[in-house]
Amino acid sequence: MIRNIPNKYTQQMIFDLVNETHRGCFDFLYLRMDFRNRCNVGYAFINFTKPEHILTFAQRVNGKRWARFNSDKVCHLTFARIQGLEALIEKFRNSKVMFEAPAYRPKLFHTEGTLAGQEIPFPT
Repeated sequence: MIRNIPNKYTQQMIFDLVNETHRGCFDFLYLRMDFRNRCNVGYAFINFTKPEHILTFAQRVNGKRWARFNSDKVCHLTFARIQGLEALIEKFRNSKVMFEAPAYRPKLFHTEGTLAGQEIPFPT
């Protein structure tokens, strides 16, 4: 989990941040949203494909302030209760979040080849 995300960040902003150095290294991303207020609730789920990707990402962002919106929040990485791509797909596949606008839904991504980093449709 990526925690202490400033409320103005969007899922696309988190995606862009991770992609700066880890394109193709993660296959799942979901920024939890408050749909009534249309802002995030401060944390996101990400599934890196290899442990070393977690470590290099943590070295880059963990314990550091967020660059945008002049926020005092400090990024904190932690393990989530649900682990692994299959478990995350199963958790969200039938969730009501899948009926929200596409920008607010969990996202899956290619991790290999020329399509690395491009979105994959979420299975139903």
